[in-house]
Amino acid sequence: MAELVLSTLDDKGVLTLTFNRPDTLNAWTDAMGRRYFDLLAEAEQDPGVRAVVVTGAGRGFCSGADFKTLTAIQTGSYDEAPDPRPNTFPTTIAKPIIAAVNGACAGLGMVHALVCDLVFTAEEAKWTTAFPRRGLVAEYGLSWVLPRVMGQQRAMDILLSGRVFSGREAYELGLANRAVPGADLLDQARAYAGELAVHSSPASMAVIKRQVWHDWDTTLEESAKAATQEMLASFGRPDFAEGVASFLERRPPTFPPL
Repeated sequence: MAELVLSTLDDKGVLTLTFNRPDTLNAWTDAMGRRYFDLLAEAEQDPGVRAVVVTGAGRGFCSGADFKTLTAIQTGSYDEAPDPRPNTFPTTIAKPIIAAVNGACAGLGMVHALVCDLVFTAEEAKWTTAFPRRGLVAEYGLSWVLPRVMGQQRAMDILLSGRVFSGREAYELGLANRAVPGADLLDQARAYAGELAVHSSPASMAVIKRQVWHDWDTTLEESAKAATQEMLASFGRPDFAEGVASFLERRPPTFPPL
């Protein structure tokens, strides 16, 4: 099970998690998902981890649900207990997660790209919701995420058609922060994560991540009120003192770990 997701940590505190079923374009299984979520949970507790990059081995990011699993569900022979953590679990991790979409990103794979906090994609990567072409529906919250990220009409297009589109178009549609040549993807994603690790307060990033994901369900008034409380709390943290001091002293900050 450990080899289903590879894990490497660099000297800046950037953890790279790599889905490792390249022969299936990293098709999602409960076992792979359980290992991925376990590693995210461990990363949240590890003070040495400041940012996470998620990518796929070989030619795919994640090609969606494994067809053996789908077949077993269809025939009623599937008996593996699912992980109780929802597919939106990455949104609850208090550290920034960047998806580096290196290749095929389909169905459930798209879900797992878009529940990361930022998305970098290879220009040539192939994206698709695929759901209507398999007789399925908009799964695991995509009907909620997509209209908010790209607008309702564009969301309807890719959900109803299930068409394949490139990483370049994914960027143009607002699904990705950057689209770059595939050969540069992982380096650029790690470099960005490294900037977060070095220059951004872990405590601030944790609160901001919670604010952004949570505030989609609140009113502006509720969000502003909660933000005021968070701001007052931030004044008492060592991160605030270090952030001001490092700015005045014109040096890189040395923020404490989360």
